[in-house]
Amino acid sequence: MDAGLTPLYISIKTSLLATFITFFIGIGSAYLVAHYKGKWRGLIDSIFTLPLVLPPTVLGFFLLLFFGKNGPMGKLLALMDSSIIFTWTATVIAAVVVAFPMMYRSSRSAFEQIDNDLIAAAQTLGLSNWKIFYKIAIPLAWPGIIGGVVLSFARALGEFGATLMIAGNIPGKTQTMPLAIFFKVQAMDYKGAMLWVMTIVVISIGMIIILNKWSDKQQEIIGKRR
Repeated sequence: MDAGLTPLYISIKTSLLATFITFFIGIGSAYLVAHYKGKWRGLIDSIFTLPLVLPPTVLGFFLLLFFGKNGPMGKLLALMDSSIIFTWTATVIAAVVVAFPMMYRSSRSAFEQIDNDLIAAAQTLGLSNWKIFYKIAIPLAWPGIIGGVVLSFARALGEFGATLMIAGNIPGKTQTMPLAIFFKVQAMDYKGAMLWVMTIVVISIGMIIILNKWSDKQQEIIGKRR
């Protein structure tokens, strides 16, 4: 691949993998929290949502503490003669952390809107919790889940601060489009920065159009059912 296009390739590859990961952990976490009525629900929800409100540099700092050579995961990896810091894997981890709340909150809201009578009826008919989850809850919450997927991808695509802290800016390895923009501006290369800015804008507009069309399609389906 042309070296000049590597930030685009790394950004897309990172965002797709991060979205794939958050899809599963986000839906699972959202479903569990939506149906958990214990006293710790508020605290758990706050922890899952925290990356949404914390500055990316703060998230990057926490990731450095956890995955750094003196951190718990860093020490464990050192025993295997491995490290995550300043690798593409670190880029993915940063993207997953910042994108997770988008998937989690969108899915949780969708699960909470499901009529509890449907769940109760399914339980009465003898369906297991697993079957209720993937045969009833997932299909009914699907519009919200798709919205979470789009938002997660967009957030992962635009991640900057945490990525810079834990993965660095290594051309051809960890340099995503947001990092390329920042360092091109630092080098006074405004033409090069504008190229990447417009690339991100075009991709983001495309994601918004997809989300809007999906929402309109769902409204049409709901209208026909009524």
